[in-house]
This record gives sequence, C-alpha cells and structure tokens, in this order.
Amino acid sequence: MASSLTKDAAQQGTPANGGKTFFGHPRGLAPLFMTEMWERFSYYGMRSLLVIYLISGGPDAETGAQGGGLAMKAATASAIYSIYVAMVYLLAMPGGWIGDRIWGPRKTVAIAAGVIMTGHLVLAVPGQAGFFAGLALVAVGSGLLKANISTMVGHLYDGPQDPRRDGGFTLFYMGINIGAFAAPLVIGTVGQSVNWHLGFALAAVGMALGLVSFLVGTRHLSPQSSIVPTPLQAEERAMWLRKGLIWVAAAAVFYGVVGFTGHFTLDWALIPLALLGLIIPITVLGRIKRDKELTDTEQTKVSGYIWFFVAAAVFWMIFDQAGSTMSVFAEKKTNGQVFGMDFPSSWFQSVNPLWVMALAPVIAWVWMWLARRDREPSTTVKFSMAMFFIGASFAVFIIPMLMASDGTKVSPMWLLSIYMIQTIGELCLSPVGLSVTTKMAPQKYASQMLGVWFLAVTAGDCITSLLSTAGADLSGPPVLAAEAGLAVLAGVAVWLSRKKIVALMGDVR
Repeated sequence: MASSLTKDAAQQGTPANGGKTFFGHPRGLAPLFMTEMWERFSYYGMRSLLVIYLISGGPDAETGAQGGGLAMKAATASAIYSIYVAMVYLLAMPGGWIGDRIWGPRKTVAIAAGVIMTGHLVLAVPGQAGFFAGLALVAVGSGLLKANISTMVGHLYDGPQDPRRDGGFTLFYMGINIGAFAAPLVIGTVGQSVNWHLGFALAAVGMALGLVSFLVGTRHLSPQSSIVPTPLQAEERAMWLRKGLIWVAAAAVFYGVVGFTGHFTLDWALIPLALLGLIIPITVLGRIKRDKELTDTEQTKVSGYIWFFVAAAVFWMIFDQAGSTMSVFAEKKTNGQVFGMDFPSSWFQSVNPLWVMALAPVIAWVWMWLARRDREPSTTVKFSMAMFFIGASFAVFIIPMLMASDGTKVSPMWLLSIYMIQTIGELCLSPVGLSVTTKMAPQKYASQMLGVWFLAVTAGDCITSLLSTAGADLSGPPVLAAEAGLAVLAGVAVWLSRKKIVALMGDVR
C-alpha cells in the first residue's frame, strides 16, 4: 500500500507538550495517529467493496453473490476504481497547496475529515448518481487530508534532527497499516455479507471516530499547525477564484451540451480524467525541468529523478490492481474457505498491510545487515529489484488464472503468495522512493516534490483505466504477461543504466 504523504519544512518547531508522552513521543502524535488510522480504515474498507459492489448483479458477478450493486462489467468497474485511486493521489497536491496558503494544516485536516465522512454517507444511500457524488467527495477529502496530516506530525518535533522524529513517523505509519488491515475484515464483511450500503455507512462511522479523535486532541498539537505558512494575498485569492470559476463554467457548459444531445456515457468522464492524470505529471515534471532558476546540479538531479518516476508509475500500474483485477479474481475464481470456514473475498484486501507489518522489519534488518558489510544495494538496484518482484507477481498470477479457466476455484494460497511478492517489491520501492525524492528535490521545490512522487501513482492508475476503457482484458493471461514483461523490462533498463543514473544523482546515494 502507498504510504501517506510527508512534507518536511526547514523548521518544525518544538514539541507541542511536555509531561505525558505517547510511547515516548509528544502527546499530539496520539490524535494524529488515531485520525490517520480511522481515515485509512474508512478508505480501505470502502475500497475493498468498491469493485465487487460495482459488478454486483451484473454479468461479471459471482453466481449466487449478494445483488444490489450497479451491475457493471468488470472492465468498467476497474476503470472507475483506477480513476478513483488516481484522483486521491492527484488531489494531494492541491490539498497541500490549500493547507499552505488558505486554511493551514489543522483546519484543512478537520474539513477534510468532514468531507470524507459526508462522502461515505452519500455512498450509503442507494442510487448511481449519489454513488459517484460520494466517491468524488471521498477523493477530494482524502487529497486534502493526505497532504497535511503528516506535516503536523513533523510539527511535533524539534526540527529534522530531533532523534525521536523517525520513530514518530514509524508509529504514524503503523496506524496506516492497522487501519488498512482491519477495514476489509469489518467493513468488507458487513458490506459483502449483510448490505453494501451498511458497509459504506460503517466507513463513515470510522471517519467520524477519526474526526472526533482529531478535534479532542487538537490541544496537544503544535501551535504551528494552525498557521497558514504563506497566505494568499487578496489579489491572488481573486485571481484563483476567477480561474476556478472559469474552469468550472467551461466544464459545466461542455458536459451540459454532451448530456443534452444524448451522447453522455461514463467514458466521457473516465477518459478525460485519465488523460488529465497523465498530462499533469508530465507537465509538472517538465515545468520543474525547464526552470531556469535551478542550478546545473539540480537540473541534473531532476533528469536522474525522471528515471525513478517512470519506473514507479509502471510499478503502481500493476500494484494497485490488487483492488480491481485481483479483487474480481478473488470474488469469482478463488476458493473462499479455509479450515472449513467461509470468508468474503474482501478479506484478501487485508493481506497486503499484514505482509507489510510482517516483512517491513525484516527488510529493514536486511538492509542494515548488508550496510554493515558495505554491501547494501544502491537506490537504482533497489528499484530494479522492485520492478522484478512486481513483474514476477503477475507472471505467477498467470498460473492460477489458467487453472481457473475451466471454472475451477483455486486455493487462496495463490493470492496470499502473489500479495507477498508484491509487498516485497513495495518495500524495495516505496520508502526508498520517498527518501530519494527528498534528497534529489531542488531547493525551490523541496515541499512540492513529495507531491510529485505521488503523481507516479496517479499516472500508473490512469494507464490502467485507459487500458480498461480501451477494451483490454486485464484479467486475461496475455495482458498479465504483457504487464509483467513491461515491469521486468523497466527493471532491466534501470539496472543497465544504473551508472548513468548514479552519475545524474550527484552526491545522492
């Protein structure tokens, strides 16, 4: 699973409170931990139901499964899911901008939690129109929250050199995984076995608990979290408002004409959003690369960073299909029984966070053990390894896909193994990518570059959405093989070019 966005500022201030601590950390970490845990609980709980709900009652649903969904084809459901995940990460950049320039981190997080909760409540109301409105609200709220809550974690510590800082973020990251692990077991079970909309309502309850935790604990947060770092001037505010209204009016007129003439289909929404999710990352990276204020060294590092960005986009293109392609396979073609006990297919969405919690300490120990012997792989090698593992996971996926082609349901151990391979790849890429992003970021874009890193998720998921809308059978062995081959080729390209990339990285390792 992709971790939350983290942003470092040059000065983070002193701990907000003395006296009592939260596992040796400032007490303000507790409400932030709980807020993020419940937000991830609501997000991953809803995500575990999303594709299965969309296909429920349709031709691609499991025979005998609960009805009441939107009866879509699996390809359409995958495209919607991919766009949804892409928009969450795309909206993290404007979410950070709003926190920096309009509301400040604390107010932005409170509003974001309210928007997410409202979105889940809208999802809990039957009907297709309300469903998409709810999905949009959850995406907007998640983007607002993702970019600001971890900034407030940083505010609790006495600058980047505070020895407790890394441990604090580790605890915070555990909250993410606890929420992500528990959500499918609770929300997935209720949604799949009792009622879809009751499941979505439970996601709203989870976010409500997170909002209450945040509001109750605000007195323990750093005063810095209430400050708007670079507030908009009146002229700027008017300019942005005018631009926003122009774009909204243009979209309203365009889609009004399309709808009035009877031509509107879901593709009119999905394809433009997918293209936008590709154009924006390319535009942002191009703008940074062309910035004449950057030094020659910074320009060179940006050139090297583009290699990592492209590889990451390919990685997330495959990895995020855990909630779409693999979710449909789990629902229709995987035996949902272990030790004589039946379980809903949404439980498979708990496997990745469980593997993360089990394997992250092991991988960290391996890197440290190799480092003591001066044999730790470089960043480029770790990226190559990640691409190999994610490619290998889909190569392995072809085997149970073929086994199930005659209607046979395969053992759940296949998916458990595939998720394990993907998690190893994630642990080789995600934390390393975050680290190299902060190290290679030009000074002018120090805060923005972490938002740029998450645009790789947006790009990867938008490619998946475009493939789905174009008619590619993402659950077919030929497409799985092509994606696996693309990932391995990307890894080989990084490996073969590692000396060139290292040269571009300058003093970063």
